Amino acid sequence: MVKLDIVSDPICPWCYIGKACLDKALAERPGHPFEIEWHPFQLNPDMPPEGMDRRAYLEAKFGGKEGAVQAYAPIAERAEAEGLTINFDKITRTPNTMDAHRLIHWAGIEGRQMAVAMSLFRAYFEDGRDIGDHEVLGDIADSAEMDAAVVQKLLASDADIEGIAGRDKAFREMGVTGVPCFIVAGKHAVPGCQAPELWIKVIDEIVENLESGEDTAI
Repeated sequence: MVKLDIVSDPICPWCYIGKACLDKALAERPGHPFEIEWHPFQLNPDMPPEGMDRRAYLEAKFGGKEGAVQAYAPIAERAEAEGLTINFDKITRTPNTMDAHRLIHWAGIEGRQMAVAMSLFRAYFEDGRDIGDHEVLGDIADSAEMDAAVVQKLLASDADIEGIAGRDKAFREMGVTGVPCFIVAGKHAVPGCQAPELWIKVIDEIVENLESGEDTAI
């Protein structure tokens, strides 16, 4: 197996779209060698713990309503092209994602990381749920067959906050400035939202190198 690390934030639309593109390639290559692990990167590390009104956040970030509309138009277009549903009109709050990242981390310990990561994307982008809310995170944990009561107790504590922040910082120090960022075999970065065709090429080259006994360089 070849490690594929996905550095992302569950409120990043390009991360959601980028994973959908990767999934299309994986479906085309069911014998792919990837072993996937998710890693934390907060787009808004200084966001208040309770989050903030999404409209106010977007207008402050993009210099007004018109700027926000222009920034999100290509996202909506690409999401539609990839067959994804993003209901921006349902999203009323921009959350702090530290607790969502903690849930992803705990899910990884239990072997349920993929299910939780994708449920967070869908909860936020399709259903407009506040994934900074502990009740919402408990529901997502429960849907992934995790113990929601244990998750709630952990969320109420400061468990793993320091570790998540440290991992986020480490990726920034490695040069990651935006997400998604995919890291192949611990050394080859594939930044941004890449087309399925690129991923198919990457997979084919890795498989060819593995079969010939060469390095997994791409």
